[in-house]
Amino acid sequence: MQKVDAVIRKSLRSDVVLINQVADYIVNSGGKRLRPALVLLSAGTFGHIQSHHHELAAVIELIHTSTLLHDDVVDESAMRRGKATANTLFGNAASVLVGDFVYSRTFQMMVNVKNMRVMEVLSEATNTIAEGEVLQLLNVHDADISDDAYLRVIHYKTAKLFEAATRLGAIICNASTEDETAMAEYGMRLGTAFQLIDDVLDLSGDSNEIGKNLGDDLAEGKPTLPLLYAMRHGNEAQSRIIRAAIEEGGLDELPAVLEAVNSTGALEHVRQLARTEAELGCTAIMHLPDSAYRQALLQLAQFAVNRSF
Repeated sequence: MQKVDAVIRKSLRSDVVLINQVADYIVNSGGKRLRPALVLLSAGTFGHIQSHHHELAAVIELIHTSTLLHDDVVDESAMRRGKATANTLFGNAASVLVGDFVYSRTFQMMVNVKNMRVMEVLSEATNTIAEGEVLQLLNVHDADISDDAYLRVIHYKTAKLFEAATRLGAIICNASTEDETAMAEYGMRLGTAFQLIDDVLDLSGDSNEIGKNLGDDLAEGKPTLPLLYAMRHGNEAQSRIIRAAIEEGGLDELPAVLEAVNSTGALEHVRQLARTEAELGCTAIMHLPDSAYRQALLQLAQFAVNRSF
């Protein structure tokens, strides 16, 4: 991971001072580096970790970083990972344009790998993520969205990059089609579980631990799964309050909403869905040879559903 960080820092160097300032800020803002770690763990499961894996792990993290820069502008977010967002410090225009720079730099990097299959996977992933962003925008303030439609957003916007990360590790190691598919399923399931827990933490986490304000998604009118479950299983008053909160946005009714999601068991329901996804992901790779790398992937699935940040 230290080698991956070195690649990231080198790749973001520019002759444009503002790009360097914003890039340094976002790289030093922390983050779990979970997605690039998946590239390396997948590669280690199938063989030796090579320099190309460090390059691709950096590509995955930079794609994620560019989407965060754009997301924070769209969502008007003021805090991420416990720090002020780049758009708060440097302005919306700088965040969008530097996000474009980071995005385009990843394509230069993936071309350097000189592997058409890698380019196919990454180009498909970036396009799917963009579709997920638009789908999420369309769903804002929609209290009547179905669970399947919401899960589709998760698969596109979040889980697709997890899937690409684990698939790339397998591809560079020339894994069989069956093993590549298994590793990709693990990534997709892990990413889904990860986002479901993010939805839970938005309504139950500690602001200092999760690095953002409680109820941020609700404030933006995003209909997350815990809210949808509580709205459908709560009493008439609870359903009315949650529907209004989604349709109007804001946090005026946050205490009442939190009481509803707790009393209806919505948080535990979504946690169980996340556990099921994680278990299915682990099952997909259980046929692979036992190793420290596979064990780490199994442990990572447990972390994804048990974390508090």
